Amino acid sequence: MPKLTTAPDPHPNKPKLKAPPGACDTHIHLFGPAAKYPFAPDSPYIAHDALPETFMALQDTLGMSTAVIVSPGGYGRNYSLLADVLTKYPKRFRGIALLRDDTPSSEIGRLTTLGVRGMRMMSQKRGQHVPNYSRDIAARVHEHGWHIQFYPHGTDIVEYADRLMALPNPIVLDHFASIPAKGGVDQPAVKAVLKMLDSGRVWLKLSGPMRCTDEPPPYPSLTPLAHVFVKHAPERMVWGSDWPHVNLEGMVMPNDGDLLDLLAAWVPVAAVRNRILTQNPKALYGF
Repeated sequence: MPKLTTAPDPHPNKPKLKAPPGACDTHIHLFGPAAKYPFAPDSPYIAHDALPETFMALQDTLGMSTAVIVSPGGYGRNYSLLADVLTKYPKRFRGIALLRDDTPSSEIGRLTTLGVRGMRMMSQKRGQHVPNYSRDIAARVHEHGWHIQFYPHGTDIVEYADRLMALPNPIVLDHFASIPAKGGVDQPAVKAVLKMLDSGRVWLKLSGPMRCTDEPPPYPSLTPLAHVFVKHAPERMVWGSDWPHVNLEGMVMPNDGDLLDLLAAWVPVAAVRNRILTQNPKALYGF
């Protein structure tokens, strides 16, 4: 039986950090209503409703205005919710889809028109219910200008780095590339990401710190990694909340206002921080 994940904190704090106009959250998931958008039969979890209207109210509290919806693994390769929300709110959202390998070019074109800008792939260690690495589908979505958003597992970005760089697409790495923060800044996984960033076509999401450590907020072991990556390629860093934070059972549920405030520690220079929240996502997602 799939497990029901914990709901997000319904009372987001007003952040101390003032987001600049046009600030973008580049990593959210939406769910529900369940009667219209059922979970995939092989999903390991189900989630409470996380509706676009609820998220937009959260953005008002955080002082942000746009976001990127990542079609969640709980829906498998069914991206109908993503497509419907992009149709309803074309200026507010962009999307990342999980596709079947046999998705026709005409459908990829339709999704591009709706605002999808990339395809998410994951390490094989994250399961077969989600798309894994595939050169064939990557090449076909590249024809439509899509990037590949890749979610490694643990330190296996070391094994995937060359394979990802062999793709024609720009590459976006999820959640600090999933690097275990306790390994520090000198571990091979960090060096692999820095080398990928040197290519000029790899981006990194400063997101999901709770995916890289079992520490409670404010996840202090992530701060040194953030400093290293931001200093190395500030022009290709983006920020994401990972709302509504599914699959955190046994951990402290983060408060979204506090998550945004982490950027003040991760990126102390205001001009760089504002670039990460505005210009960088505009360049990557075409807002």
